[in-house]
Amino acid sequence: MKATLIVKNAAQLVTSVGASETPLAGELQGELTVYENGSVAVDGDKIVAVGTTAEVLERVETGAETRVVDANGQVVLPGLIDPHTHVVFGGSREHELALKLEGVPYLEILARGGGILSSVEATRAAPKEELVACGIKYCLQMLAQGTTTAEAKSGYGLSTEAEIKTLQAVRQVDSAQPVNLVPTFLGAHAVPKEYKGDPDRYLDLVIEEMLPLVVEHNLARYCDVFCEEGVFTVEQSRRVLLAARDMGLELKIHADEIVPLGGAELAAELGAVSADHLLVIGDEGIKRMAEEGVIAVILPGTTFYLREEHYAPARKMIEAGVPVALATDFNPGSSPNNNLQLIINIACLYLRMTPAEVINAITINAAHAVGRGAEIGSLEEGKKADLVIFDAPNYDYLAYRYGTNLVNRVIKNGRLVVEV
Repeated sequence: MKATLIVKNAAQLVTSVGASETPLAGELQGELTVYENGSVAVDGDKIVAVGTTAEVLERVETGAETRVVDANGQVVLPGLIDPHTHVVFGGSREHELALKLEGVPYLEILARGGGILSSVEATRAAPKEELVACGIKYCLQMLAQGTTTAEAKSGYGLSTEAEIKTLQAVRQVDSAQPVNLVPTFLGAHAVPKEYKGDPDRYLDLVIEEMLPLVVEHNLARYCDVFCEEGVFTVEQSRRVLLAARDMGLELKIHADEIVPLGGAELAAELGAVSADHLLVIGDEGIKRMAEEGVIAVILPGTTFYLREEHYAPARKMIEAGVPVALATDFNPGSSPNNNLQLIINIACLYLRMTPAEVINAITINAAHAVGRGAEIGSLEEGKKADLVIFDAPNYDYLAYRYGTNLVNRVIKNGRLVVEV
């Protein structure tokens, strides 16, 4: 077989194997296949061979058109996948940092017209071209840090016009730069000020006007809802998600972040792809998610930035058989970080996840959390050629070394798109 690209001589080529149909859970979450002196061969945008350098070079044909990248004793991983971001939004919220330092709770900042509502004003006011330009900038930052695919939520418009504008901007950002974006409609992110005190009437708008337009114009794959005290109840969340499912969208849910309302149980009941946040998830929620195969998307960067007292119980979830993915939750307020390398560090130190569990959480399990486990998330024959070369002698080094971008090169769809 011919190869248009070969990456060879990796100190370690690190990947999951055989998990393209279902995410890894339990003990399997910590299993990796590591090829010492590894190589991967690519034809066009697909992987055609993976193994040791000697094995791969023996299997493939090379020619004048073959590009050879020498990993030269560095680590090669699948392209990183960020399964929970809000990458398209207007404005920023650095002025809220002082309130956080004073100990003002997030829901109180929201009640004062800050938080999500502050970003709503900025997003509504921003022309679509401005949202696109900012989204491209943020995606290129992510790419330089090793992220090749990300989910992208709306949710800072909270009006029909602004929500549609945001999802249209996501589509344009997706086509304008290498990071693939998977769009999620999050119209039920908060109650806008014009509907204050009447969330059900706002949800009428979400269900009767926004959702049909999102579906008609094919603007999202998923529908999400913020199920939280002071935002939307379990019953209100169920109403939105059932309507979205009836219209053909797949489901996600912001669940059990601040108050244990039962969002995890709702995710299991409705067959959601993922339940996200989960800081205060209860034992019954963990049990139900494990039974139904709902992926836990944990966002430790948010917990870190909000200085919460405890993190999501990742160890408990893994031991119970819940597949765990990790994400940045990149957004203008509670997690202004789009670097998955920092999430590696925080997850090991504060979630007590092993480096192997974390790597699977930001590759194959994250791929399943955005519905693309069959295409990306591991370095296996037939999959998309998305991979990252890290300036590291072994994969443990990625968890050990923090505060430095260790990316040396990024390959997306078989093309070298970042070279340091």
